[in-house]
Amino acid sequence: MRILITGASGLLGANVALELSAGHTVFGVGNRAPLNTEDFIPVQANLLDPGELSRVLEQTQPDWVINCAALANLEDCEKDPVLARRINSEFPGILAEQCRRGGARWKPARLLHVSTDAIFDGQKGNYTETDEPNPLNVYAQSKLDGERAVADANPNALIARVNLFGFSPSGRRSLAEFFLYNLMASKPVKGFTDVFFCPMLVNDIAHIFFKMLAADLSGLYHVFSAEALSKYDFGTRIAHRFGLDAGLIVPVSVSDGGLVAARSPNLRMDVHKLSTALGEDLPTFSTMLERFYTLYQEGYPQRVRGLVQSQGRQT
Repeated sequence: MRILITGASGLLGANVALELSAGHTVFGVGNRAPLNTEDFIPVQANLLDPGELSRVLEQTQPDWVINCAALANLEDCEKDPVLARRINSEFPGILAEQCRRGGARWKPARLLHVSTDAIFDGQKGNYTETDEPNPLNVYAQSKLDGERAVADANPNALIARVNLFGFSPSGRRSLAEFFLYNLMASKPVKGFTDVFFCPMLVNDIAHIFFKMLAADLSGLYHVFSAEALSKYDFGTRIAHRFGLDAGLIVPVSVSDGGLVAARSPNLRMDVHKLSTALGEDLPTFSTMLERFYTLYQEGYPQRVRGLVQSQGRQT
């Protein structure tokens, strides 16, 4: 299988490319950050530039495309909403259209577009795919608009909403890294006690994406852990597993976090649709935390960091 992954210099894209490279021909597109790897085939391109997307599709001839490209930092989106719309809203629609119809020198490709749980306001929790979104910030609105652009341009595309953690090329993109590395340095950190989510390890997400595409699914799916927890609990669970001082994590309310972009407090997610479609239960946080710990012990963070020589805003 020939798989093209956009955003391969970011947290999700880098890990998806690494995980799926075994047994498949994987192309990973990086923009400002040059990719340095023999695990998959790096492609350097700014897909926002005119003609670049067509060039990359012609060059790589993918069977599947997984769109992990995003401006994912909430504060950056608030500062530059125009760029957020270009990357998170407009580009996915253009990609979906080109994947649907193909081109003069490339065939149509199956598309999986990655979205987020942040499109919900977090007032009720236990969200299903049929619940009405209510974005609270620029990032969430731009991602919701991206979902709609993909669905309109390519009804057979997959749209996967996620919330994720893992090891990133920068070492700074994941909430898990925030807790882990600060605690290792004996630095106190804050943990929100009133923000709940269902995070999934990026390495597991990669294989679930593969299963979804292989099963020829289409439409919207929630891809989340089957276990919800607060961000404070998330941090303390990491601390305990790594033998670190959980007392350094200060329990606070999100209202005291000094954040620019509003956060959704209750993002407990229903994953029944996907588990039914795949015929299996989705992993719990406990299972994924164990793998996260094992990856660290095996030196996996260094492998991921070695992918990218320099970091840019766009992932």
